[in-house]
Amino acid sequence: MQLLQPRSAPVPFLVMTSLTEYLQATKQASRVLAEVSEEQIELLLRQSADALERDAEVILAANKLDLARMAPEDPTFDRLLLNRERIHAIANDVRAVAGLPSPVGKILEERTRPNGLKISKVATPIGVIGIIYEARPNVTIDSFSLCFKSRNACVLKGGSDASFSNEALADCIHRVLREASIPQETLLLFPSNRTAVGEMLHARGFIDVVIPRGSQKLIDFVREEATIPVIETGAGSVHIYVDKSADVSIAASVIFNAKTRRPSVCNTVDTVLIHESRLGDLPQIGEPLAAARVRIFADQSAFDHLRGSYDSSLLESAKEEHFGTEFLSLKLSIATVQSIDEALVHIQRHSSGHSESIIAKDQEAIERFLREVDAAAVYANVSTAFTDGAQFGLGAEIGISTQKLHARGPMGLEALTSYKWIVRGNGQVRP
Repeated sequence: MQLLQPRSAPVPFLVMTSLTEYLQATKQASRVLAEVSEEQIELLLRQSADALERDAEVILAANKLDLARMAPEDPTFDRLLLNRERIHAIANDVRAVAGLPSPVGKILEERTRPNGLKISKVATPIGVIGIIYEARPNVTIDSFSLCFKSRNACVLKGGSDASFSNEALADCIHRVLREASIPQETLLLFPSNRTAVGEMLHARGFIDVVIPRGSQKLIDFVREEATIPVIETGAGSVHIYVDKSADVSIAASVIFNAKTRRPSVCNTVDTVLIHESRLGDLPQIGEPLAAARVRIFADQSAFDHLRGSYDSSLLESAKEEHFGTEFLSLKLSIATVQSIDEALVHIQRHSSGHSESIIAKDQEAIERFLREVDAAAVYANVSTAFTDGAQFGLGAEIGISTQKLHARGPMGLEALTSYKWIVRGNGQVRP
């Protein structure tokens, strides 16, 4: 592998000159974690949370350097932005993870065979988990806390947009690890250059699984390039269907929250599907959106009902490319449907399998939507903004899986474990 400088000072007793050596050290650190007590892990995570808040000024100064390189109107600017409130929230997520029960060692199944064999299926750490992500410095800490709690080491590859922030956050955690005599390669931060991505995706024998978090382009690249297992996460083309039985006040509130709470995140609604019988409610639904300066791309029927009540500078006729698009900004498309059947077909065609919601009173329509929509999280009369590990009670998340094998939806501690079979006997041999 190519010789590269580490992102932070190495452990004093290791002198390493290549990524191979760092990956070997991380692999060894994953084995060391098996010997660390649950009490130690919880204590160290709480100390890490305290250290983040204590080092807030240093972290914010690094984040300011990153922000200076990005235009404020860039859709990813909000994801990159850190402030004291966000650092406090990140630290609290670490504390939440610290307080969760560890899934490691949990007996998933057990049975005794007629020949006396006692067989148990036991949850185990995956080992070394790689995460590739873009302008999201919070991922550095979320990933570490979840991996450490589940006794996995992690190899992190952040984007160049957040390089200063990621280094400051990793340095904070490394100090806590060193003080606790835990190998700091438990968290290995790769260089932010593109070359390091290739090294990571081909690190067979060192990294057990890689998780991309970011744009569809990033996810596609990782899936196509990697020679190690991949869990796809993140990209969202999210819909809310307003059924003919919908409560308009709930529809207006849910759509507003799902669009404007944090427009740059993957659980933000991109398309509203509205039953043709409820087109007359669009001015009421649109009122708070207009106040938030949401730009709407509406099909002809929706356009006609919004014209005159919605700010004309924010209203445009929809084109085909406005459906199935993850906007990551204050943009929203609206399509009119004649039935729930048509809504389901539209979602099937355009959804990324992330989050979908129905606004309805009709219980039959609700149950059909929940049953037939193929997505990681499906809601009834709820904002899609809740697709989040902390909101699901997982403490934090390593990502939101949009695939179906191993993990789906917000990935917490259990998603970071595998299992092994433990077989106990008394000299049995197979005939």
